[in-house]
Amino acid sequence: LGGVKIPHPHGIVAHSDGDVVLHALADALLGAAALGDIGHFFPDDDAQWAGADSAELLQQVVYKVAQAGWCVLNADCTVVAERPRVASHVPTMRTRIAGILDIEPGAVSIKATTVERMGFIGREEGLAAFAIALLASDE
Repeated sequence: LGGVKIPHPHGIVAHSDGDVVLHALADALLGAAALGDIGHFFPDDDAQWAGADSAELLQQVVYKVAQAGWCVLNADCTVVAERPRVASHVPTMRTRIAGILDIEPGAVSIKATTVERMGFIGREEGLAAFAIALLASDE
């Protein structure tokens, strides 16, 4: 999650490596630049992206955003999961994401919350992430 391996007895089943934090951030960046969404560039029915490293996908998104004339100012991500607990990994996640976005770690926020054991996330059948990003025109 967030580009960091977090020990947990369950893994994530997904077309790529399933890093929902980096995927949410990629969607936030693409959306802020009006470039579509992650599925447009990396469709889950394309074998080329099977098992893909989400950090590499995010790097490609940052490049596409820059090519469109934007630079990343900051990012805010929220992880929604009962487990694993994320708090102890936040500093490493912030540093990792900042490196990919080419911004300072202080411009990256990572938060986590639970759903109080409700629904599929509460039953630990999945997790979710939300992200927003601020871009500035590089002109």
